[in-house]
Amino acid sequence: MSSDEGDVDVAGDCKPPVTGKLLNGLPVGPQPDANYPLEIPYCGECTLPLEYCEFSPTPEKCLLWVEKNLPDLYERLMKQSDADGKDAEGGGEEKKRQKRGGRGVIKAKKKQQGPQKVMIARSSRGKKKFVTVITGLNTFDIDLKDAAKYFAHKFSCGSSVTGDSEIVVQGDVKDDLFDIIPEKWPEIDEDSIEDMGDMKR
Repeated sequence: MSSDEGDVDVAGDCKPPVTGKLLNGLPVGPQPDANYPLEIPYCGECTLPLEYCEFSPTPEKCLLWVEKNLPDLYERLMKQSDADGKDAEGGGEEKKRQKRGGRGVIKAKKKQQGPQKVMIARSSRGKKKFVTVITGLNTFDIDLKDAAKYFAHKFSCGSSVTGDSEIVVQGDVKDDLFDIIPEKWPEIDEDSIEDMGDMKR
């Protein structure tokens, strides 16, 4: 069998392809218009080959290094980038780059502008077990994780933050919370604590 690919004998072993032939559409072997050994310039800033500098963390510094150390190559790159820039449409905005190792810019959550009320409710968990649900502590700028930890320590039970503004305390401790919350956080007075009764979850 003889084609653009290398010759294959009956046993399935490939013979080395002849220079100038194509293997899967790509040239194989030494090319007549190339000077060997190939010299590949590497960037002194990011240590990548120059054609990959645009993918480095600091492509601006790489460009300055090329301008200083390889001025003839810098001119070719600038001419090529100018030609590419004219072909691209609407390239007026620069691409925003994300810094390494982060999730980008984290937007701060807006504070809720609502009534400052703490609501306490009891919810059944099975036939004879209950949990106490506390909502609204975050309207007083109280850290919910710290509050849940305090309730777990105070009542010797499990306590966790569920959702955006809800703390679930295991057990029926609703009556005790009316005294403990204003004692622990003086900015919350007893009038801003509301009893929601029993609720279903």
